[in-house]
Amino acid sequence: MADDQPPTARQLALQVNGRDVSVPDRGDSLLGVLRDELGLTGAKDGCSPQGQCGCCTVLVDGKPRVACVTPARRVVGREIVTIEGLTEDRRSAWGEALCATGGSQCGFCTPGIVLRLEAMAQAGEGLDTPAVDQALLAHLCRCTGWQTIHEAASIMTEVSGTEGLVRESPVEIVTRDHGAAGAQATIEGGGIQRVSPEVTLGLGGFAADTAPAGALRAVPDAEGGWAVGETLDEARKAAGKTQGRRTTAAHSWPLEVPEGDWDAALQTTWVEPAFLETDASWCEPGGQPSSPLANGGAFGAKQESPVAGAARQLADEHGRAVLALASREDTVRWGPKRPPLAGGAMADGTGVVVVRATDGIAEAIGAVAPDLEVREVEGIAGPPTSSLIRAAGWAEAVALLAAARGEVGEITAPNGATATADLTIEESGRPRLEISVRCGQVVDEVVLRSYCIGAAHMAYSMVCSEALTVDDAGEVHDLTIRSFGVVRAVDTPVVDVTVQPSDGALVNGSDAVFAAVCAAVWLQKEAPRQWPIGLF
Repeated sequence: MADDQPPTARQLALQVNGRDVSVPDRGDSLLGVLRDELGLTGAKDGCSPQGQCGCCTVLVDGKPRVACVTPARRVVGREIVTIEGLTEDRRSAWGEALCATGGSQCGFCTPGIVLRLEAMAQAGEGLDTPAVDQALLAHLCRCTGWQTIHEAASIMTEVSGTEGLVRESPVEIVTRDHGAAGAQATIEGGGIQRVSPEVTLGLGGFAADTAPAGALRAVPDAEGGWAVGETLDEARKAAGKTQGRRTTAAHSWPLEVPEGDWDAALQTTWVEPAFLETDASWCEPGGQPSSPLANGGAFGAKQESPVAGAARQLADEHGRAVLALASREDTVRWGPKRPPLAGGAMADGTGVVVVRATDGIAEAIGAVAPDLEVREVEGIAGPPTSSLIRAAGWAEAVALLAAARGEVGEITAPNGATATADLTIEESGRPRLEISVRCGQVVDEVVLRSYCIGAAHMAYSMVCSEALTVDDAGEVHDLTIRSFGVVRAVDTPVVDVTVQPSDGALVNGSDAVFAAVCAAVWLQKEAPRQWPIGLF
């Protein structure tokens, strides 16, 4: 309770997970009450609070509702169920199904998805592909590529006895070494990662979930500092910031293709990594801050996050543990992007690429395209960029050379992993990606397949529909999570993955898949000069 909170403040009587609770009526959101007052961290805060990502989904009287934009006052006297409130049998079944298919990687998005699909199952609705696609329109997930969630739903169809045509045959639940699975996921994700049924239910150890009880909350304010409160809602109110919106202005391409009679040419724009777990870190006074990477690597986009330093400084100032959190708008404004580039290439591998000056980007491109001249351009106004983001620069270079040759061929990543990809359009009109990957001695094929499907979705999405509007002064104007252009489940290709045997040391394979899919998708539309190219 805040110091200025009157001890006789009005209370809200709620029914949560089958028990009656009373919480202070501060005008907070249902999500804020669940997390900060009741310690129920299964509902996640991914859009802060825009009501657009679905990560905070709970059940209210059996119906899915996003808790971040639901005032707690509105649900007084109604039955609220969070992921923690499902019966043990149902939670266990969903956890096992998602783990078996690789339908959860970091585990941030899946608790909300589970609750929405569980509501369908409880209502007697079939978990068939069209129904699940429609249900997933309320959600975003950056890791899984959606297909493995469909496969988990098909397992639950068998468990629940509901009927329906599923996209792929159910995946058999088999005994696995979760330690080996975690090792494979750590290689693929670029950060320490656990794999288990519990992780799929949101227990991945995220910083915002593991802060000590009673830790202050801190968020960036409108003056370049940090606003602090006893709860996240209180801190946000003190910050005095206006929530960002999606712009109506068109995006642009900041660099021009170098002059030349090229066999292929490419321009890319600003793209948001769009990880769902926004930056967070907590610290005790005099202690070491927790890592904002938590159970995954955020595709390389959190390596230089400021939240850890802020948590340490604020904890020392206040003499209490502090959890520092970025909003969705904060992560867009300060988070690094893929460096925009423009280039032209010839079929023999020669050409010129101009790219927003970024540490390490020339080396990344040179590792896969040694005959491309790389010219870094200073003074391009815009958000920060990083070469650490998944296959930044070199995936675009690989695609450019493939377009110049007129075929994808076998793509070799800087780490030696290889991949092929082919995009076809089925009679139904839905695209299908056929992928092959070779990346050493695989220790868990379920995890590798999941990461390859996720990488395929990310590449397809980036080439087809993702873009941020950045003005001439370098300010980002697309600040809502839906404005990034991430492809929805209903528009996502079916993905078939073949893992080729190899005796080499295990290396990341999904980045090679990402690059191969970029090339295959672009070539399917005959390589128009500018990305994004539009959906199929």
